[in-house]
Amino acid sequence: MTESAPLPAPSQTLMHQEAAQAADVVATQFARNEATVQALAADLRRNPPPFVVTCARGSSDHAATYAKYLFETQLGLVTASASPSVGSVYEAKQRLEGALYVVISQSGKSPDLLRNASAAADAGARVVAIVNVEDSPLAQLADTVLPLHAGPERSVAATKSYLASLAAILQLAAHWKDEAPLRDALPLLPDALRAAWQADWSPVTDGLVDAHNLFVLGRGLGLAAAQEAALKFKETCGLHAEAYSSAEVKHGPMALVGPGFPVLCFAQPDETEAGTLALAREFRGRGAQVWVAAQQGDPGAGRGEILPLVHGPHPACAPLLTIQSFYRAINALALRRGHNPDVPPHLNKVTETV
Repeated sequence: MTESAPLPAPSQTLMHQEAAQAADVVATQFARNEATVQALAADLRRNPPPFVVTCARGSSDHAATYAKYLFETQLGLVTASASPSVGSVYEAKQRLEGALYVVISQSGKSPDLLRNASAAADAGARVVAIVNVEDSPLAQLADTVLPLHAGPERSVAATKSYLASLAAILQLAAHWKDEAPLRDALPLLPDALRAAWQADWSPVTDGLVDAHNLFVLGRGLGLAAAQEAALKFKETCGLHAEAYSSAEVKHGPMALVGPGFPVLCFAQPDETEAGTLALAREFRGRGAQVWVAAQQGDPGAGRGEILPLVHGPHPACAPLLTIQSFYRAINALALRRGHNPDVPPHLNKVTETV
């Protein structure tokens, strides 16, 4: 559906302007939260939780996916996503004694998240709030608050607050693990984000102007980026997109892939990369249009099918760099498809679920 009001230029949307601020937001966040994160991480090393639980919705839940893979691969701690309705609707009590309960929210005021965080505290969990609004109800009931420091975000489509959520998770994991490769990547991340913002992803913008459906694929740490991208396709472009693990897509959904069904792959630069690239080649062999965001070449890819993925200071930074490049491309795509990405139909900036 075409917007009735005149559309802004790509650089004039709030989405573009706010996403462009992400590098500065992350740099500010790292500096302001360092003492709090170091204290929290030191305590978690002294008193390690038996497991970690995340609780979030929307883009924040995609950040929780990143937390799962990051905590499990870097810290060896099982991390599970809590379904908010279990506590807020079913009112089922959970056994959370000693657990680390991480609630991620831009506004910090959704009733279901508040009820779950309160129930987790009552059950003996340590509640950490990753939130943009520092005086929100969620921040007030948490044991530790990690502010996003993203500032006001007026576009309905979250950008800088999502990247700030990933950065907060990364900073916590790096100090909790307390080993050089991951910890030393933190000060280098803002400049890498600035480079990612300048990456040319115009081929995927050009190629999806008339699309109706697509898959977005990632794996491991990269799955969160695929989930976030699929959501943004739907809310800003009116384009039906579904996110899958590049392993999980083989269990049925891949039957849809062929001519006229495009695929966007995020090749996470780690042990999962080879499998994702192999799947991209398989889909091209079926006649599908496939784009791959990758740090290295993809044998069999045609001209314009490789999207540059900026080399980051650590593989764990790649999901942030991927999404930063993607945000610029999809802002342009939304406008090409006749949509204003700042005001998606039927959506509000703050969604309060029960």
